[in-house]
Amino acid sequence: MPANPLTDPNWADETTDTVVRLVGNIRDKTTTPLVYAARGLVFGIIAILLGVFAVVITLVMVTRGAHEVLNNWFSRDQSVYLSYLAVGTILSLIGLWLFRKRNANAS
Repeated sequence: MPANPLTDPNWADETTDTVVRLVGNIRDKTTTPLVYAARGLVFGIIAILLGVFAVVITLVMVTRGAHEVLNNWFSRDQSVYLSYLAVGTILSLIGLWLFRKRNANAS
């Protein structure tokens, strides 16, 4: 009697394989994209934090380097002032350049 599934000796294995396949398909369509999105979000946040950290450390190093170089020709107070002025001027010029480029595609 092939119409009765309980008399088929492979019924349990086939049913289990079917359930496992269906659950795997559902997981692949729902959970897997969410896991990839969560990983992308976490790695993106880590990359942003490391980027901000690198920019801050670079600015500190540039300021200290300018201070040490200017300390050879000026007094300590003047070299600190001039190093802050130089780094501030460079950052302001970069900011002005980026500000001018903000609408470059619109015109």
